Amino acid sequence: MPDIIQLLPDSVANQIAAGEVIQRPASVVKELVENAIDAGATQIKVNIKDAGRTLIQITDNGCGMSDTDARMAFERHATSKIKSASDIFAIRTMGFRGEALASIAAIAEVELRTKEHDQDLGTFIHISGSNIIAQEPVSCDSGTNFQIKNLFFNVPARRKFLKSNPAELKHIINEIQRIALANSDISISLYHNGSAIYELNGSNKRVRIVSIFGKNINQNLIPIETETSLVKISGFIGQPKHARKMFGEQFFFVNQRYIKHPYFHRAIMQAYEKILPPDAIPSYFIYFDMNPADIDVNIHPTKTEIKFENEQAVWQILQASVREALGKFNIVPSIDFDQAGSVDIPMPLRDYGDVHTPEIKINPAYNPFEQTGSTKNYSGTDRSFAPTPTQRTNLSSWQSLYKGLEPDFSSQPETPADEPVQFRMEEQQTAKSSVQFKNKYILTPVKSGLMVIDQKRAHERILYERLMQVIENHEVASQQQLFPETFELNASDATLLTSILPELRALGFDVRDFGKNSFIINGTPGVLHTSSPVEIIESLLEEFKNSPVNLQEKARETVAMSLAQASSIQYGQALKPAEISELIDNLFACKTPNFSPKGKKILSIMPLDDFEKLLK
Repeated sequence: MPDIIQLLPDSVANQIAAGEVIQRPASVVKELVENAIDAGATQIKVNIKDAGRTLIQITDNGCGMSDTDARMAFERHATSKIKSASDIFAIRTMGFRGEALASIAAIAEVELRTKEHDQDLGTFIHISGSNIIAQEPVSCDSGTNFQIKNLFFNVPARRKFLKSNPAELKHIINEIQRIALANSDISISLYHNGSAIYELNGSNKRVRIVSIFGKNINQNLIPIETETSLVKISGFIGQPKHARKMFGEQFFFVNQRYIKHPYFHRAIMQAYEKILPPDAIPSYFIYFDMNPADIDVNIHPTKTEIKFENEQAVWQILQASVREALGKFNIVPSIDFDQAGSVDIPMPLRDYGDVHTPEIKINPAYNPFEQTGSTKNYSGTDRSFAPTPTQRTNLSSWQSLYKGLEPDFSSQPETPADEPVQFRMEEQQTAKSSVQFKNKYILTPVKSGLMVIDQKRAHERILYERLMQVIENHEVASQQQLFPETFELNASDATLLTSILPELRALGFDVRDFGKNSFIINGTPGVLHTSSPVEIIESLLEEFKNSPVNLQEKARETVAMSLAQASSIQYGQALKPAEISELIDNLFACKTPNFSPKGKKILSIMPLDDFEKLLK
């Protein structure tokens, strides 16, 4: 039998490694920007075209490379960061595996220009699909300039699975956000198709957060600072009242490296327990600084997952730190016993003799239903009962309080004499007997039992079908704002909103780009009847980011679905009887009243037999 095991060629091995390290254009941006930080750069410029499909250019003013180092950097497992296995547990740099450049060169065309600061000439290298096309001296600026062109040109299957340009651009923006937040002292700029998305100057952490997420977040930030022998924790958490329904402003960093950690997220959520709005998630920007020997960063190819040696202890320190910060912010009113001065208790000015505890006298024989012209007061003495004019009016006309609430049987067919009256009464009063339960469900009796309706899902279905009718019939009805509202978004959300503006206009929104991630709302869809269009837009973006439907396939339907969810009545909102009745009527006028736009059940009927079983 012939041998069947063989070594893979380096080019194939690099393409396989690229599948782990380079998943999309954002992965290239992450790896190259982190390399620039490791090179000591203080200024990094990222220039991309067509969301990275056509060009990714990273320029930095770091230390640069010699001609030998420039060539060696593209070999697999070539790195300047570690020399032995023990060095892995003392890593403070961003990259160390030596896989990134080899993987990128395997699936793209790469041009590198680099020069050390004390040299007159630099080095130019051109590689295409792991093949070296050219290497020669070149005149260039000090530092390093990478140009990645035609990503995945030789792996068409990978290129086919890339998302739309707005979706891929959003991933790139997210990577820049994470790196910029972790390295606030470094100037970072991001340009897409010639337009500036970020131009961030070196600053402190708070200024960097505000520069990325907008000036409105500044008043939301609560500082957090704790230092122990195990870990130093710093950063900011958000005020509970500004918490949002979705993720987006939650960041953990360990030794200036962004990580994902659901376990630590639970520590923060428990610290906020009972002071958050329902289903809300607070903002947080938490920075851990600890001994590299206490963590393992080598458990995931993208290094976003880290193993902690003392994870439970760090969890407890984190939760205590967040609770302390919330306490200092005075989330709940408290008594300050350390304040200057003391509480003055008034003392009698004259000598009144012995002071006795006040006594309350009662009459145990008092009968409030006794039909007499007088009654006894608390001291047992008689006092005459003399109702006021208002009391006399109320006593004589109390029946008028129920005027209009009597069941009307005049328009109903007569019921046979042998039919039980209680069933006739139930049918007559069904429309009036619908009630709201826990400000979440609507209970209404039906012939077979009790119907339970989810009020939010019901309203989502109603709004969704109305919005789809607007799209299908081209009946765009925009209600103009008396005072147009201007609002600002972070770069990621601004990019997303720009990509769906045509769909929003088709639904009746009149939203225009105001420049520098700002927008102005001149009108809203007539079917929404909203008094807070900015909140609707923000909620829409959150819902849209979590929608499973591909934007390219069903853009307007996806926007309509997200808009219906963002605009629907929320759980906890009390409804008036007329609103309950209108909601039920509109729901059963829908084409699909049983399920929400995302396929969740809207209503359920509990049979009468089940009620009877409960009482047996």
